[in-house]
Amino acid sequence: MKKKIGIISLGCPKNLIDSEIMLSLVKNDDYEIVNNKEEAQILVVNTCGFIDSAKQESIDTILEMAECKKDKCELLIVTGCLAERYKEDIINEIPEVDACVGTGNVALICDVIEKAYAGEKQVLYGKLDDTSYMNIERVVSTQNGHAYLKVAEGCDNCCTYCIIPSLRGRYRSRKLEDVLAEAASLSKNGAKEIILVAQDTTRYGLDIYGKKMLSELLRKLSAIDDIKWIRLLYCYPEEIDEELINEIAQNNKVLKYLDIPFQHASDKILKAMGRRGTSSDYKKLIMELRSKIPGIILRTSVIVGFPGETEEDFNELYKFFTEYNVDRLGVFSYSREENTPASKYKNQINSKIKQKRFELMIGLQKKTMDSLNDLRMDKIYSTIVEGVADDGIFYTGRTYAEAPDIDSLIYFTSEEPVQVGDIVNVKIINIDNYDLIGAVTDEFTE
Repeated sequence: MKKKIGIISLGCPKNLIDSEIMLSLVKNDDYEIVNNKEEAQILVVNTCGFIDSAKQESIDTILEMAECKKDKCELLIVTGCLAERYKEDIINEIPEVDACVGTGNVALICDVIEKAYAGEKQVLYGKLDDTSYMNIERVVSTQNGHAYLKVAEGCDNCCTYCIIPSLRGRYRSRKLEDVLAEAASLSKNGAKEIILVAQDTTRYGLDIYGKKMLSELLRKLSAIDDIKWIRLLYCYPEEIDEELINEIAQNNKVLKYLDIPFQHASDKILKAMGRRGTSSDYKKLIMELRSKIPGIILRTSVIVGFPGETEEDFNELYKFFTEYNVDRLGVFSYSREENTPASKYKNQINSKIKQKRFELMIGLQKKTMDSLNDLRMDKIYSTIVEGVADDGIFYTGRTYAEAPDIDSLIYFTSEEPVQVGDIVNVKIINIDNYDLIGAVTDEFTE
């Protein structure tokens, strides 16, 4: 009888892809995949270890799954960033854990399971120079018209607050032909929207081809008939060049949506963060993008409470986003991560001050979102169908302006049934807080 296995994936889409690779490996090795932890004889927790809140979620989930060993669960395996970061600590402190597998060793999951059943507690980490495992066919868990596609692993941007390079290794691109082959496979299996991810998508190809190849990749991806939308996430502002801007502007399949992590707008803080850009650079980039790509949606993230952030520095940040309001803004309070340069900086900021600044930025963005949503009233958008809302009345979907998992959904009605993955025209007719309400229409798209 097949052993039943469940994989819990935490953190970012890049981690989700690693989980999907493991799902494929265990499925091909004749395990039965289950979604209910109570049914699983083997539980795998693929963790995130980026910031304090993510670490805490990972630890809480591991402890929750450890309780299952009192019942049907026979093996508990921890994988991913937390396993890479804390290595033997997890095994030593949580005796229910049978193996720890770091980020570069996910392809060994079946071997790890076999040895765990033989009584060997493995701790694998440090294999941070490989990309071949990303060519393993995945069991795609997003069954709603989109799929993530990882174009590279690791990071060479040595931001002083970030632990990712030590958890994921140096930046290493996948070969162009491998990325295209996976994209073609994903699209044949129903993915109409391909979402490109990496720690920094804009550097794609630089390490293996000697030049940035993202624009070339976009052109080749758009030639695949079954792909209707291509979305870019994690584009570092310093690497967005004229060629990429022109490709986004001219390529009808590339969504006019860019996720660009600015992190701050005070030059002093940006320098302390190890960022290469300046506030002036960011202003010029925003103006150029909006000039050359009308209607572009800009998403960014910022960190408040970075060590040494004065009231003046914060005011610069607040003023920047008052003048150059962006469509989507993620706000994070600085997390003091051990073994990063910033963790050793003096002038660490009090948690109450961090929280106040966090709330001020969130409040500013709420006002921005309200005004931007008002502008979308009575307009018509191509919308990819995600599913049916819990009430059974509305369908849910996304336009080019909403990335999955991080942005809000469109709720809409349709006189005729529609299917998950369909792309339909939806007219926005109402607003409910952050959510937009619409109806399918035969009118032309804006």
